Amino acid sequence: MTQLEKIRHSLAHLLAIEVLKYDPGAKLAIGPVIDDGFYYDFEFSEGKIPTEKDLKTFQKGIKKMIGGKLDFTRSEISESDAKEMFKDQTYKLELIEDLIKDNKDLSIYKTGEIFTDLCAGEHVENTSELSADSFELTNIAGAYWRGDEKNKMLTRIYGVAFENKNQLVEYKEMLAEAKKRDHRKIGKEMNLWTFSDMVGSGLPMFTPKGTAIRNAIKDKLIAISKKHGAEEVSIPHLAKRKLYETSGHADKFGDELMIVKSHYDEFVLKPVNCPHHTQIFASTPRSYKDLPVRFIESTMQYRDEKPGELGGLTRVRSITVDDGHTFCTPDQIKGEAERIAKTIEEFYTDLGMYGDHWVSLSVRDSGNKDGYIGSEESWDEAEKMLQEVSDDLKLDAKVVEGEAAIYGPKLDYMFKDSLGRETQLATIQLDFNMPERFKLEYTDSDGSKKTPVMIHRAILGSYERFMAILIEHFAGNFPIWLAPVQVKVIPVAEPHNEYANEVFDKFKDSGIRVEIDDSTDGFGKKVRKAKDEKVPLFIIIGDKEIEEKKVTVESRDEGNQGMSTVEEVIEKVK
Repeated sequence: MTQLEKIRHSLAHLLAIEVLKYDPGAKLAIGPVIDDGFYYDFEFSEGKIPTEKDLKTFQKGIKKMIGGKLDFTRSEISESDAKEMFKDQTYKLELIEDLIKDNKDLSIYKTGEIFTDLCAGEHVENTSELSADSFELTNIAGAYWRGDEKNKMLTRIYGVAFENKNQLVEYKEMLAEAKKRDHRKIGKEMNLWTFSDMVGSGLPMFTPKGTAIRNAIKDKLIAISKKHGAEEVSIPHLAKRKLYETSGHADKFGDELMIVKSHYDEFVLKPVNCPHHTQIFASTPRSYKDLPVRFIESTMQYRDEKPGELGGLTRVRSITVDDGHTFCTPDQIKGEAERIAKTIEEFYTDLGMYGDHWVSLSVRDSGNKDGYIGSEESWDEAEKMLQEVSDDLKLDAKVVEGEAAIYGPKLDYMFKDSLGRETQLATIQLDFNMPERFKLEYTDSDGSKKTPVMIHRAILGSYERFMAILIEHFAGNFPIWLAPVQVKVIPVAEPHNEYANEVFDKFKDSGIRVEIDDSTDGFGKKVRKAKDEKVPLFIIIGDKEIEEKKVTVESRDEGNQGMSTVEEVIEKVK
């Protein structure tokens, strides 16, 4: 555990002390470290759920304890002593039972002489290592015990914490900027998508402008992928449950599967695409000479997410996935992984995002290998091969345990947006197991039947989530190839409308996404509207432009570009 994690964990315990001062009858649940800070879950006595005002009181109390130089001391404890110590703490007793069942040691941490908590640690040695100016209690939320809606709803108190005051200030500034860039806010302002209660929550519908962005992303991705040898396929949106039972996804997704019953059969709306692709591969005899076979597809899949977990485009029920599956021989793995890596590099370079990233070699959880499909030998081989791919391509992948897919290890690309927030987007996943489960085969050079290796690839993941990330990364100021409206033609006044419409037609006929504002609004209002819509180029038409049969170009990013012919501007845009 890093020093910052110890700081955050220690503050969670100080929060628990303040809560017990406020409500001595409160039941303590868990208080873990999270990305930017910590939280602690409590069951408060009736009528004692705190308010935002109480958070300020808790915060003052924590600052006072920091100045009190309290020691954090760890000691192990027997099962009987632990149960006696926490006999009035229902959730702690449940945790004790689980730890005993897993044959894990029980330990407690004392904070000075005023508080003891069941805890594995770690913590700072003394509260003098904490800074009173580098943390803040932020909000109160509801949370089911252990994340299960069948359990009791608890009250969760969140806090953020850093090593010094400057880091906290920078974090708060980043939050303020993130609020301005929220994809839900910008998406509404730019009219990119909509939701309808009649359609259902978590089912976004994209407007012409939103669809223009999606199509621009898709066209770019397909063009790059085809350059590296991929071929498009198309599959239906549903399949028999047996397909997912064979692949192992029926168990993995469980209640998230969406069931559709016809008059004759029961189907599942597809939660993933790879099982369908195995059936395209299996539809015809394959020779080693036919391999590799590279399928790509951008298609919708469905998962029955809980209503409370849906939000904007980042968590939806209908997910349009950029998916690809390569079937190859073992000795083709490195070459195919390199093709995918080059596709990733080219796609993200065009977005200006490549370079500010790192790669994770996501492997099994060594302590829980039962949660994965396939033999020990195939997993060892797959993990070894991906390490070699990382070495050959100089990806410098960091090994991360427990992040593998159920069927194989993977290389995950972690990209940063303009606010420094990190997100996993692209992935290259090696799979020795699904081809075996579906009994896929090809005829090798010696006439024997062999099982191909399957490489799963995603360059951007889901279009919905990717659009949310791009909107916030660019704050809606998309590069011209991605902008929903690339050019806005703005006549200064009504007499200029005729020539403005001629210009508009030329842009439209050239395939550029263009709009014209020939409304009766004043010129200044038209320009402000175009700026609010974040259009990359404005084409101004006035007396001088008509006289010279040219246009004045205003760039969103670079200001006035002077006068040009329409043909010159079209060439520049293209």
